[in-house]
Order: sequence, then structure tokens, then C-alpha cells
Amino acid sequence: MTPAVVAEDVRKAYGDTAALDGVSLSVDAGEVFALVGPNGAGKTTLVRCLTGTAAPDEGAVRLLGGAPGDANEQRVGLLPQDFSPPDRLSARELVAYYAGLYDGARDPDAVLREVGLDPDAETWYADRSGGEKRRACVAAALVNDPDVLFLDEPTTAVDPAGRRALWRVFEDLAASGTTIVLTTHDMAEAERLADRVALLADGRVAATGTPEELVAEHGGANRLVVETPAASAAVDVPGFDVEATDEGLVVADVSPRDIDEVVAALEDAGVGFDALSWREPTLEDAYLALAGDVEGVGGEAAGASGAAAATPRGEVRR
Repeated sequence: MTPAVVAEDVRKAYGDTAALDGVSLSVDAGEVFALVGPNGAGKTTLVRCLTGTAAPDEGAVRLLGGAPGDANEQRVGLLPQDFSPPDRLSARELVAYYAGLYDGARDPDAVLREVGLDPDAETWYADRSGGEKRRACVAAALVNDPDVLFLDEPTTAVDPAGRRALWRVFEDLAASGTTIVLTTHDMAEAERLADRVALLADGRVAATGTPEELVAEHGGANRLVVETPAASAAVDVPGFDVEATDEGLVVADVSPRDIDEVVAALEDAGVGFDALSWREPTLEDAYLALAGDVEGVGGEAAGASGAAAATPRGEVRR
């Protein structure tokens, strides 16, 4: 099967700044592929090269088997990070305008309802909230029913309920066979939607894999966070590795069945605590471990921050 999107050793510079420094990746047809990374890592520049809105200085890019500029526009959808439609259009007028550019476009009203907007509302684009504007722009990117959809930070400024509604829209598209390439700073978004994730750092791909693979390889161990006034001092818990952090004592590599043993050891050491939280590593932990140095966070600090970012799986308070 021919991949839907391919980049081979792509390089792109703006003056003396290398935005992309030898990026290679391949996205299969029907796959949801997420690009994550710090600000300035090259995500948007890569999307622009992949869609033909920017030309790489070196390397090769293929979209639907050919040069991006040769791709059938009917088959490609793009939601840029910065998209500024005319202010004095309603959402229906905006989406209907884009529908008129394509043969066989979808019904604008139906697309607006999918993204959670009322097609009968006459509110101008300029008077809508940031989240509503973003939903209208998503609708405009979907109206041609593309085979390959590029989404550059699609849920920016969208409230949590609206974000989840858009996630369901993207999941339905993926289930119908649409190839989706998205950039995001939301690790929960990448973890939920993506079949595979690539971390860009300093214009390079630092790692690629399924969310589960990246978490297993780079996310670190399970941990127990102990909220205690004694966290500022070193505490010896025999048989366990304990680190004092800003949020409390972090006991590494603890399974749920070990919690009673840790609690007993804390009590033997005379350490009282206010709460316990057992946490599994997440994609955010893997991200911090891989990209910490790029964001000015050293490896040890990334590990400590990872403890704070991990998802609580169980919590006990006193």
C-alpha cells in the first residue's frame, strides 16, 4: 500500500534558523498521525511542506503518491494554525463559501452541526468566541470530505466539552478511512486520537511510535506520590527509591499491591502523610523525558515534572 504522506530527509531554514533538520516520516492511508513537540520544534513548518504551502530546501515530500502541489484539492483538507476568515460572515456563509470551491462538497449545515455549531445562527465570525471560531474553521476544513486531513492544533481555544466533541468528529472520520495528520500540544488529545505519534525537537524527529510504545519506552515507572510535610527531608523507605519533590515524596516503581508495604514503612519511619496518589506514566511523561532538554528542563527535572503530570489512578486522603 502506498503511504498517504511521506517526508524524506526534509530540511527547511528561515535565514540562519533551521526549522527542519532532516525530518523523515511516513503516514499510512487511514492512519491518525500526531506531531507533538515544543514551540518552535518545526511542526507547523512540516505541515506546510507536506501540504505544498511551503517548499523544503532539501529532501522530498509526497502527498497521495505525488508532489503536494499536484494533489487533487478535493482530496485534501487543511486547517492552518492561523486562519483568519472575513469577520463579517456567519458560520454558515463561511462554510458554504468553501463548499462552493469543490465538486461534491458536503452539506455545510450538516458539517456545522457535527462540530457543535447552529447553522441558523446569524452571528458574525468576528463576534464569536475563540472556541466557536475554531469550530467554524474545522467545519470549513471538512466540507470537501477530504481523504487526507491536516489539522494544525485543531482544538486551540476550544472548551473541554467542545474539545471532546471535536475528538469524536475526528474519530468518526478516522473510522471511515480518512488519513489525519494533526499537530497538538495536548498530550491527552494525541494519546486518545493517534495511532502513532512523532515527537519533533529542534527540527528533528526524536522518537516515533504508538502512544503505548512511547510511554513504555520513555514514560518511566509507576509511582506513588505521598503528600507529607516531611517531603523536604530525605526519607528512607527500605526496599524503595524515594525522591523529595515539590508535590511530596515520590516513591518510584510501586505497584498497587506494594502500597500497603510503603505505608507501613512510612509509619515505621514516623512519617505522617495527608494523601497518597498512585500514578501510571502517560504520554506527557514520555514527552517530558524526550523533549525536556529542548524546553530548558534537564533530564532529572523532567522526571520530577513527569510525576506531577502523570494521571492519578488512585488516591487516598487522610
